[in-house]
Amino acid sequence: MTAQIGLVDIDKHYGSFHALKNVSLAIEKGSFVALVGPSGCGKSTLLRSIAGLETITSGRITIAGKEMTGVPPRHRDIAMVFQSYALYPHMTVEENLTYSLRLHGASKAEAKRKAAEVAATTGLSELLTRYPRQLSGGQRQRVAMGRAIIRNPKAFLFDEPLSNLDAALRVQMRKEIRALHDRLGATSVYVTHDQIEAMTMADWVVVMRAGIIEQQGRPLDLYDKPVNRFVAGFIGSPAMNFLPGRIADSGDAVVLESGGTLPLARKAEPRKSVTAGIRPEHLAAREEGATFHLEVGVVESTGSATYLTSRDGNLQLVQSERTLFNGGDRVGLSIDPARVHLFDPETGIAL
Repeated sequence: MTAQIGLVDIDKHYGSFHALKNVSLAIEKGSFVALVGPSGCGKSTLLRSIAGLETITSGRITIAGKEMTGVPPRHRDIAMVFQSYALYPHMTVEENLTYSLRLHGASKAEAKRKAAEVAATTGLSELLTRYPRQLSGGQRQRVAMGRAIIRNPKAFLFDEPLSNLDAALRVQMRKEIRALHDRLGATSVYVTHDQIEAMTMADWVVVMRAGIIEQQGRPLDLYDKPVNRFVAGFIGSPAMNFLPGRIADSGDAVVLESGGTLPLARKAEPRKSVTAGIRPEHLAAREEGATFHLEVGVVESTGSATYLTSRDGNLQLVQSERTLFNGGDRVGLSIDPARVHLFDPETGIAL
């Protein structure tokens, strides 16, 4: 596949602050790539660097095979969708959609035809004469996306576009954005701090921390095989449990500091100190075959699942069915040995 966007050794400094550190990334044509990480990790800076809104300190940027390092944003042939919508309040939906076309000399008839096509694609056909103040948050976001689509750019860049929407509308809009991406065959780069958005929408997820790429890959690869404790804790909801312990003399189990053991599906270095990682959804609550226990502190039920949190807050369990556990109960736990992750307690690197 052709790399539609290429980033090579990108560095970005704000004075003494090193925001991006030797970042390299190849984004294939037609792919949907999510940049995800905690606030301040550099994901928005990287996106804005692709757009040309930030000047990189060093490195190279290519778009559709052409060198774009230092090229002004208007000549990069990309479209950006912002969190704030950035619509012109004195213009109708149709005028907002066609503004960039009219700015580049398109005829009134041509602009109107393209606006009608984009409005049909984004569900705005009945709203073309309205002003932004007469639209809901979801409708405004559709206008912002439509304004990007109408230009038929080389790539779409999304900067946390759903952050201002309520939970139900975010779920709806992420489905619409993904469906739109598929219909257009577009190349999309999507910045979010919400790993659920990244996991459900993207073909490829890039996890960032402190200006570097910690890991990149397909969503389920990151979930199943995190390279370190940071990625393991960031990908997955609820977050992975981390329990200190050491490898048993036999090498086939982890003896937990809190008591109990975790069987391993592979041999590990005997007596080595480790941090065991267990996803809450991989734990089974049953006394038969239990290898360690949880003293229940908090029970939360959503109807479709029950969340149990230990009294000390260090362990969480998700049951896909309703349970009758109460605070103070002692619950036996077991896990498939193949589901246990091991990390070096000092470096955090997966073992």
